[in-house]
Amino acid sequence: MSTRYNARTVEPKWQKIWEERGDFLTGGPDDPRPKYYVLEMFPYPSGRIHMGHVRNYTIGDAIARYRKARGFNVLHPMGWDAFGMPAENAAMEKGVHPKGWTYDNIAAMRAQLKSIGLAVDWSREFATCDPEYYGQEQALFLDMLEAGLVTRKKSMVNWDPVDNTVLANEQVIEGRGWRSGAIVERRELTQWFLKISDFADELLDGLDTLTRWPEKVRIMQRNWIGRSEGARVLFPIVGVPGDEAYRLEIFTTRPDTLFGASFCALSPHHPLAQALAKDNAALAGFIRECDRIGTSEEAIETAEKMGFDTGLKARHPFIEGKTLPVYVANFVLMDYGTGAIFACPAHDQRDFDFAKKYNLPIIPVVTPKDRAGDASWAEELIAGKDAFTGDGVAVNSEFLNGLDVTAAKRAAIERLEALGLGQGTINYRLRDWGISRQRYWGCPIPVIHCKSCGVVPVPRDQLPVTLPEDVTFDQPGNPLARHPSWKHVDCPKCGGKAERETDTFDTFVDSSWYYARFTAPRATTPTVMDLVKHWLPVDQYIGGIEHAILHLLYARFFNRAMKRTGHVAVTEPFDGLFTQGMVNHETYRDASGRWVAPSDIAIETVDGKRIARRLDDGTPVTIGAVEKMSKSKKNTVDPEDIIAKYGADTARWFMLSDSPPDRDVQWTDQGAEGAWRFTQRLWRMVTDKPEELSAKGAPLPASFSEAEIALRRAAHQALAAAGDDIENLRFNRAVARVYELANAISAFSETGEAAKWVRREALELLVQIVGPMMPHLAEECWLALGHEVPLSGTEWPVADKALLVEDSVTIAVQVNGKRRDELTIARDADRETVERAALALEKVEKAIDGKPVRKIIVVPGKIVNIVV
Repeated sequence: MSTRYNARTVEPKWQKIWEERGDFLTGGPDDPRPKYYVLEMFPYPSGRIHMGHVRNYTIGDAIARYRKARGFNVLHPMGWDAFGMPAENAAMEKGVHPKGWTYDNIAAMRAQLKSIGLAVDWSREFATCDPEYYGQEQALFLDMLEAGLVTRKKSMVNWDPVDNTVLANEQVIEGRGWRSGAIVERRELTQWFLKISDFADELLDGLDTLTRWPEKVRIMQRNWIGRSEGARVLFPIVGVPGDEAYRLEIFTTRPDTLFGASFCALSPHHPLAQALAKDNAALAGFIRECDRIGTSEEAIETAEKMGFDTGLKARHPFIEGKTLPVYVANFVLMDYGTGAIFACPAHDQRDFDFAKKYNLPIIPVVTPKDRAGDASWAEELIAGKDAFTGDGVAVNSEFLNGLDVTAAKRAAIERLEALGLGQGTINYRLRDWGISRQRYWGCPIPVIHCKSCGVVPVPRDQLPVTLPEDVTFDQPGNPLARHPSWKHVDCPKCGGKAERETDTFDTFVDSSWYYARFTAPRATTPTVMDLVKHWLPVDQYIGGIEHAILHLLYARFFNRAMKRTGHVAVTEPFDGLFTQGMVNHETYRDASGRWVAPSDIAIETVDGKRIARRLDDGTPVTIGAVEKMSKSKKNTVDPEDIIAKYGADTARWFMLSDSPPDRDVQWTDQGAEGAWRFTQRLWRMVTDKPEELSAKGAPLPASFSEAEIALRRAAHQALAAAGDDIENLRFNRAVARVYELANAISAFSETGEAAKWVRREALELLVQIVGPMMPHLAEECWLALGHEVPLSGTEWPVADKALLVEDSVTIAVQVNGKRRDELTIARDADRETVERAALALEKVEKAIDGKPVRKIIVVPGKIVNIVV
């Protein structure tokens, strides 16, 4: 055997063996083994994998391998989230077609992922840009349209005037388009929507059943859904042209603060604001300025609060004769509540800032309980910079005075209902999901627009509606909208001239059901009910926390919509969710402040200080903060380079060993080298002295020495603990058990036939524990130990329960409550034996110093306290 483990030759060899044996192909529904479905969030085919991919897929792979060894029929598939703007950007910038660019990238990344040694059933692979996939997505859409889960309506969108497309809020960076850099505008477009808001309560209640999800993700989704109890309040408006009976409807969560109202405000796109702007050029101009902010809440919150006085007055519902000015304000969202607010500046920071700017009244109506009746408190609030948003009691509020916030809300709602000016209600922050995108590289929305028949679904036998390939990207906008022939069709109903819908689906639609498609990836229907019943929900889903809201919430909704349309049987798609941490690295800058890549520098330690210099010219480089790996800061490490230098198992081991997998991990050269050294050490432990191992399959010796029993106990305890750690995704702890067992084996010096048997047993268990995490090395070690059946086809060993019980226990010994020593003694030792052994300890004798012992307190297995 070679004394040096060569990953370059070993890893490709085992990858080929696994593929030829079909080791990771999923068994059919008749497979007698229990099912286990593990899935990582599938990647976008950018062309190169990064270290985040390595970490994500290594975690899932270790689980898949462990579950397979434990006797499960494992479904562990891989696919590609392949539609989206980057492909169109490449088409514009590089003169390539999005399809070719995408499939070339898929081929490159498939090879890269395979080099990691993933236990994936590649026979189930698909890309969302495959017509076979998106054709079934179109069929799902038509089913949802028929079931009333789809609507088409006007909405405000982020519009990039350079790229001529709608942008998601996440694609608006500081008010500008993420790709073009153009100032984003708000526009009203007719869009297709999925009615996710109809499922708000169900999605909220369902979070309580997801006990294997991180609590932080569930909190984020609860906040996003945003269930709030409040009231709808009607403010009669004075001066609305042509409608003297107009009532402005406002939703508020704080009806208890109505007596503090000092103005009302409309969204720039509230119907009343739009109507007034038709005859008011100044208001129309103000609305245009508002439209330059963008539609994201973050953009609106951070913008300077601006308003336009309409001249209208709103009658206060409780105070006879009092009216409030009505503004159009840039901070009021049209898609929350009713698109209008009443403002109580004393108790809302946005209203407070607005009132200060426009010299509007600030009327405190809630005071802290400990300052009730203190007039100076109200003066301090009005003179200060911050609104009071805490709990308290009502003041300056007539019939509400003295009530706490909860009671005041109830009383205010009762009065509104009695006056016919409002009612209690529930509101949700969650809005319907706009799925229309003005892009080419996406799934075509399968509807046809006919002047006579209106919106007509594409007939089922005409699916998939495929993208035309003869498109150009020589001008901004959607190539589908200007295609000379693709969009022109005959109406399926009347046969007259009609046009296809040229918008394509938001790519979140593609990723909202792919987990179900993996159960039957070649089916001629979106799903096969028997198979989704068998495989869903996904037992363990793995991905980044950045997907906590949009992707995961959309997938939860989409699964419910598929259940309602007869495509799945479960309500929740993912039983368990794990969100792995980021991969970080130091950052480096040269003398001019430019970022420098880790591969372009050399670091040495001089007088205890790390010094970095450029490799090309030797100039100094500043070592900066540890941050998430990103191309912009050039602090990335190429997985291909790491695999070429150390092997995939080294990268896998480092990713699993350095920190808990739900926390960020810092990639360091020293850490990678340490992981590589362990691969060499394990290889030497297995191969260096074969004469110290018994023959494979040798019978169990009749007896063992104490040292042999100790090693057997260490090995079986490591097996049981590491298995539990892997099962619960505590990989860093499993790695620590491996190191402990390796040290115990190395320290074992017994000789003789029994010792050889024990050493082989311990090594075999060590290799099997390592197997899910470093599969190539483990396979080669398993082969070196004489096994003919690969580890990938070997069952997980069963720990000997008798060896899991410790015969001894270590307990602390105190004198007068102060710890003096510790005692290791038989677990079943009686009280007298424990007392004698404790009193015999040298440090205890010294602490007693000849004083008489008054009492000895023994807590079995934990502590002895000697009182003198």
